[in-house]
Amino acid sequence: MFLDGLDELDQKILERLIKNARMSYSQIGKEIGISRVAVKMRVQALEKRGVIEEYTAIIDPDKISGALSYYFEIEVKPEALDKVIAILQASDTVTQVYRTTGSGHLHVHAVASSHKEMETLIQDTIDKLPGLENCRFYMIVSRIKDIKGLRL
Repeated sequence: MFLDGLDELDQKILERLIKNARMSYSQIGKEIGISRVAVKMRVQALEKRGVIEEYTAIIDPDKISGALSYYFEIEVKPEALDKVIAILQASDTVTQVYRTTGSGHLHVHAVASSHKEMETLIQDTIDKLPGLENCRFYMIVSRIKDIKGLRL
């Protein structure tokens, strides 16, 4: 179980928030059998502990005309890793950066409004990363399964 540090009520609250972060405290309370105030206090405690990091709207790039989504597998020299991470974090086109196993390996997701914007990211940012050893990138053609948040 992923949530071994949380009691059963916190787990039930999180299950509902993962499915619908806009669910009201009242509705959650009705479903799990506690008051709205108790739900609110528990959610605030989960936020304070950092278990809940943020609430956000998830936009489907496929529904936006012209949006292109790419994954990059980037390998850089270990001594350049911090600088590369800073460069990628500063890019508006880059949406996610993950450090993966292997020295200097990154998994990067980017969404661009056009082929030209993606080409610019590749030519002006990715290809010029310091210590770049290897880069493979893949255009996402369709989403088959895309789970948001931690599954309990």
